[in-house]
Amino acid sequence: MTAPAPTLPDITPGAGTGTPPATIVPARAKPRLRALDGLRLIAALMVAAYHYGGRDGEISEAWGSSPKAQFPTAHEWFAYGCLGVQIFFVISGFVICMSGWGRPLRSFFASRASRLLPSYWAAIVLVTAVFALPVVAYDAVSPSDALVNLTMLQQPLGVDRVLGVCWTLWAELRFYALFALCVVLPGATRARVVLFCAVWTLAAALAEAADEPLLDVVLMPEYAPFFVGGIGIYLIHRDRRDLTAWGITGVSWLVGQHYAVSGLWHAPDPDFFSYRSSLVIIAIVTAGFAAVLLIALGHLHRANWRWLTVAGALTYPFYLVHEHLGWVSVQALHRGLGLPSYATFGLTIAAMLALAWVLNRYVEARLTPAIRTGLGRGLTPRK
Repeated sequence: MTAPAPTLPDITPGAGTGTPPATIVPARAKPRLRALDGLRLIAALMVAAYHYGGRDGEISEAWGSSPKAQFPTAHEWFAYGCLGVQIFFVISGFVICMSGWGRPLRSFFASRASRLLPSYWAAIVLVTAVFALPVVAYDAVSPSDALVNLTMLQQPLGVDRVLGVCWTLWAELRFYALFALCVVLPGATRARVVLFCAVWTLAAALAEAADEPLLDVVLMPEYAPFFVGGIGIYLIHRDRRDLTAWGITGVSWLVGQHYAVSGLWHAPDPDFFSYRSSLVIIAIVTAGFAAVLLIALGHLHRANWRWLTVAGALTYPFYLVHEHLGWVSVQALHRGLGLPSYATFGLTIAAMLALAWVLNRYVEARLTPAIRTGLGRGLTPRK
């Protein structure tokens, strides 16, 4: 969810694979996977639908009643929107493997930091400032906690979060660290990537069995199959006849759907906000894996519209600001102006996308290149 819209690396047909050149996706065939941008936006909108109409909590204060009352039928479908996060993780596995292949560690680090930090810092400052306004009904975190949030380490440090969605960034950071140490640092090869996927999958299963908190933090058993699945799909993208890559992807899907069901399914109970069918959960996880796989195999190459590039660029800032500032927007539009629920829902989505465009245009466009250049220069060994 957090990586930029990718460009394909230079892939030498058949190199290191022992397979005919026809099985390799040529690097110059599609310089940009725009369909992946579109999928990222779909995943972000799924999460937004969940936050605005698929759960209780602070959003109920914004609506003035439970989203069940606002969306009597749709709320049950909105409740599945949280699975957009798992789709993000599959996309992230694909993109990080692609962007880290053949790249030195310092370049990988500079790329990740320059991509994540500008909009993140802006979102932290913006949400903190808005929540500090007297007319806003939600409490801001303390100044000290807000400053810690700038590091992205608030969750392991037990500090109050400014952004509710930042827990996913903590998972992304741990994935980046594992991939950087095990693959990027020694140099990405097919054998090394396959070994990384196999060892992480087995180690995550052992961590689950051991019930050891430290291992859970490092190995992330509930999220590992989605990241690993994305990596497996990237290996298929390089060589569609790679049976090992298909095996990695298949095992990751099997384990991933298990964690999704175990985390989201419950027996029908009127005390819960909504009931999620295990079959629908499995179907959505499967659709996420399948969509990334279809893109990797080139079957969605016709979805090459330029506006998808813009959609991909807006996804990350939209994801950061939509939840907390969405509460403010919903309250102002629905309770303040008396707009109907669906109109409020649509206008809030539009407002958050507009804000994401501002952050992309005036924050990311200026700071991302500067941070990337500065970190790249700072990490270059001096003679």
